[in-house]
Amino acid sequence: MLLNQEVLLVLFGALFIWLGALSFFLFRAVSHYRKLTTGVTKGDLGSILEKILKEEKESTETIDKLLKRIEGLEKDGTFHVQKTGLVRFNPFSDTGGSHSFALAILDGRDDGIVISSLHSRDQTRIYSKPVKSGKPVSYEFSKEEKEAIGKAQKH
Repeated sequence: MLLNQEVLLVLFGALFIWLGALSFFLFRAVSHYRKLTTGVTKGDLGSILEKILKEEKESTETIDKLLKRIEGLEKDGTFHVQKTGLVRFNPFSDTGGSHSFALAILDGRDDGIVISSLHSRDQTRIYSKPVKSGKPVSYEFSKEEKEAIGKAQKH
């Protein structure tokens, strides 16, 4: 009889542990469900999940539109001024100081313009030359203009 009582005690103990584990997992499931439905006054879980899926689809579409727009802006940005290079120099020995300059203004494809100013005692002359892919289009570049383009391309 004592043996039967011990077996019953072990069985009740195992049953108690089993019920405790089931209660724990049930409590976790219910609390998770309550978190999902927080702020919902009416509707069932199906309608809530449909709403979440709809919002997720709308968010995905919005993100896709934004990514396309960013790609367009990046492509368009290569046509804007992105690089500059400036070189000051003294082209004439009869003037003091480096008052002359060569300024390269380039876009993302190394297209643009080089503006040169030659300053002497009597006058200042300004020249401009087109640049295509970092190379001269119709006029040769001076040493200073090449240097200004090189500085711009490093940026």
